[in-house]
Parts: sequence; C-alpha cells; structure tokens
Amino acid sequence: MKKSFITQLPIPACVVGKDGNVVRANSFIKNVFLYEDIVGSNFFAISGVKRDTLLRANSDEVIIERNKRIFKLWTNENPKEDEDIAVLFDETTARESFRSKLEADRAVIAYITIDNYDDLVASSIDDSRRAVPSRIDSIVRKWGASYDSPVISTDDDKYIMYSSFSKLEHMAEDSFTVLDEVRKIETEIDFPVSISIGVGISDISLTESTALAEAALELALGRGGDQAVVKTDEGTKYYGGTLQSIEKSNRGKARVIAHAMKAMIKDADKILIMGHRWPDMDAFGSAIAASAVCRYLGKDAYIVVEKHNEALDYIYTQAEDSGDYNIIKQERAIKMVTPDTLLIIVDTNRPVLVECLELVTACKTRIIIDHHRMTEDSFQNASIAYIESYASSASELMAELLQNFSQKRLINKFEAEALLAGIMVDTNNFSGRTGVRTFEAAAWLKRAGADATEVKRFFQMDQADFKSKASAIARADFTDYGVAFASTRGHTGNTQIINAQVADELLMVKGVKASFAIATNEREQTIISARSLGEVNVQALMEKFGGGGHFTSAAAQVADPLEVVDEQLRKIVRASIVKENEE
Repeated sequence: MKKSFITQLPIPACVVGKDGNVVRANSFIKNVFLYEDIVGSNFFAISGVKRDTLLRANSDEVIIERNKRIFKLWTNENPKEDEDIAVLFDETTARESFRSKLEADRAVIAYITIDNYDDLVASSIDDSRRAVPSRIDSIVRKWGASYDSPVISTDDDKYIMYSSFSKLEHMAEDSFTVLDEVRKIETEIDFPVSISIGVGISDISLTESTALAEAALELALGRGGDQAVVKTDEGTKYYGGTLQSIEKSNRGKARVIAHAMKAMIKDADKILIMGHRWPDMDAFGSAIAASAVCRYLGKDAYIVVEKHNEALDYIYTQAEDSGDYNIIKQERAIKMVTPDTLLIIVDTNRPVLVECLELVTACKTRIIIDHHRMTEDSFQNASIAYIESYASSASELMAELLQNFSQKRLINKFEAEALLAGIMVDTNNFSGRTGVRTFEAAAWLKRAGADATEVKRFFQMDQADFKSKASAIARADFTDYGVAFASTRGHTGNTQIINAQVADELLMVKGVKASFAIATNEREQTIISARSLGEVNVQALMEKFGGGGHFTSAAAQVADPLEVVDEQLRKIVRASIVKENEE
C-alpha cells in the first residue's frame, strides 16, 4: 500500500498494521483524535473498535464519536486478518445530528382514560360528583404542560395527548409520575382513583402510531389499569400498575356479552370449547358451563382436552361417565372445523397457552372468556373478548353470564359444582382475590344445587402428595424482607397443584407479604407459583420469567433447571422489594 494513497486523501485516514498498531496516518487524522501523531499507537485501544468489527465495516455500519464529531468507518476492500488495513473516517456529524433531531421530533400519540369512571361518579355524593374528575383533569393537563405536550379532552373520562419522542423519553425516565399524582387524590369512595395511558409511536405513519396507542390503552386496561403502556414498532414497555384491579359494580357488560354470545352460538354449525393446556379446575369448570349454554341453545358443543393433571381426575371422570359432554382430543377437533365453527376459549387470553393452537388458526370466529391480565401476546381481533381482570376466576364470569341467558336454570347440580370448584381453586377457598360479585356468583351456584361437601371431593389428594406439600412448607426459607421461598423436590401428576397450595399456605405466616414456590413438573419444566397480600405485584415479577397472572396471584413455567431458576428468582425478587422499599 503506497504511502501517497493515505496522505493524498481529503478525509482522515490511517493504516493499521498486522499487530494492530497504526503504521501511518494523514494530517486530517487530528479531526478524529485529539492528538496528531498516532503512529505507533494501538488502533483498537484508541478507537474502541474491535478487530472483527473493523473487518466488517464495509458491510456493517461502524460509527464512532471522537473529538465531539461523528465518523463512519470504511476500510479497503475485503481486508484480511494478516494484512495491513486502510481505515477511512467519513464524517457524518451533520447527518447524524439531523437524524437525531428527526428521531427526537417523531410524533407521539397518547390516549388517557380515567379508570372505573362510571363507578367513581356513581359512588360520589351529589355535591362532589364532579370534584374528583375535575381534580384528575387538572393533574393530567398540568403533567402534559410540563412536557410541552397539549392534552385535549375527548369525553368526560377520556383525553388525547400529542407529544414527541424526546418528551416521551423524559416521561418514561420519570416513570409517568402522573400515575402517582392521580393515585394520591383523597376521596370518600372505597376504592383508589387511577388512570390508564396508552402511548403509540411508529416510524411508518401517524395512522400507525394512533393504532398502536389504541392497542396500548386496551392492553393497559386489560392488565387492570393504573399504568402506562408504550407500544412502538419494536415492542412494548410497561410502567406503573401498582394497584389491584377494581371490581366493577355495573353488570351491564355481562348482559351485552351474553346477548352477543347467544347470537353467535345460534349462528354456528358446531362449537369447540377449550382452555389452557393441562387445564385446572377453573378452566375445566368454565368449559363445562360453556357446554351447558350450547346445550340450552340446541347446539352441539365439544370440549377439547388432550391431557390433564391427576388433580382433575375426579371431576373429569365424573363428566365423562355422565355422558352429557363431548370431550374430545385435538386431532378430532381439528378435523371437525368448518368455516361456521365457533371456538370458545376459557381461562386464558394468550395463544401460547391454549390447549390447541391449530384450532385458533382454523376457527375464524372466537369468543374469549378470561380473568387474567392481558399481555403483549394476548389474542387480538376476537369476535367477543370478555376479559375482566377484577374477577376471581373464569368460573365467576361464566356464572354471571349464565344468569343473563335465561330466567330458567340452565345448569344441573354437577355443572354448578364444577363452577364453584373453579372459583374456590382460584381464590384459595375464598381467602384471596374475592369481591362482592365473587360471593354473589357462589351464592347463585348454591341455589343452582352446588353441594360444598361434594366440591371438597374434587380437591382431595393422596397421602404422598399431602406429605410432599407438608415437606415443602416445613423447609420454606423466610427472608428478612418479608418474602418466603419454598421448593418441592420430585414430582407427581399433581405437582402444579401442590406448588400453588404451598405458595398459598406460606402467606398465612406472620410477616410474609409475598411467597414463591418452585417445583419440577412431569414435563421436566420448572414451575413457579407466586402469591402476595397486595404489597408486591407478583404478576410483574412472573412476566420476567415469561409467565403472568394477577397482581396478587401469578405463575410461570421455565425450561431451565430448578436450581438455576431458584437463584434467578431470589435475585429478581430481592432487587424488586429493595427498590420498592427505597422508593
């Protein structure tokens, strides 16, 4: 390589030898580095660029910032490991600055809504009915103004805010402080005030940003409200979500859903019903109830269950022996699908968890009935999505829907007991995640013939499982920050049930505000059951492991070994608790 080639170039350039040291450089190199004489210096040390990165500079963009300037690196064509490398520095400061400004000025759309607005107004006395909404209005507008972002009211409980990406970054850094400000409002009502925010930003168009904002707000509300969700072309981020979902007193939605379901069931040629894989009592009880609705409307319904845990044996066998329910496997269900087949999904709103994903693709008409908080991968564009995170269980929602189909009693004694069992398993025998509507649903099921003594039989376990549960509780580790950890060694068909019960039982210990139980199931997966008394958002913690659930009750399944998951879990939980205490 001739020396004149480098010295005659009108841009900074140098030659890097085989040993990584600079063997020659032209006079413009001072525009890159603070000193002119870099000959003899190690190029990779002074530039911060690795050798393999430099070798790919012509195909992969390599940018460095030096001397308050930005440069893109180029090399001679196809440089080899054992050859000298000519490096050219193409200054892109102006271009990068312009691109950064365009990025910072990208338009951001945000939808803001007051959570539970109807209940908020209905629960306030006449003289102060507008006081709380007015206070929220003032806080939201003041917050927007602090970021030079105009807030426009579109309804009594809805706003739209226009902002820019640079302002959004500051909002995110501040963790959307408006959520905390609204939550601090003191009222005479028996539930806290909160708002939800959905933010959308896209490189494609303003229309796409608006669509993302709408989807973000729907996701925020589906996760229980009191949070901000930011959706971009790359993914989704969550902020806030420190309140539990508030039970709604208005039952109008259940009536509307029941009416719409009735029409769709009548229009279908057949109905397939399924819950999540390895269904629990809630999923199976909800499916049984959905089948009863179809029977009342004169339609054939099929419950899809491929495999189930031993804990479901008693109720599953009773359902099969009755001859009243068509319980089929996935293969048969897939063959039965026609363009007019209706799919009812219960106790999950995530495609990755359903009993049979092929049915989701094959059936164009879908109804979802679930009580879990929505996640980024929740179902989109369902014909009916009755997803209420305030509810204790899918069985509670089904019990409410049943009351709106007809004045007649649609379910028999067994079906009432199946639903009551579903409520009991998800509330740990009514000790958690219960509201007024939960007890009202249970009372209605009792009137429909449910026998609590018979339901108890659904939950009986054998001696080995009972001893395994007792052993896990006895060996539990109680930390000084109010969290209990336990693990179940070995596994049976009931491991998942036992694990959940262990987590529930640990909350009974004084000083424990959250509990985590881990075990290995029969599929060699590590399962985590997480519970809290309301101070710790275990849903957010389980989402870090690819799981989810509710504010006070969540779970996850992980492919990693139990010991690895146990160590990761303890680190994440401790870091989260310590951070919350500091704040």
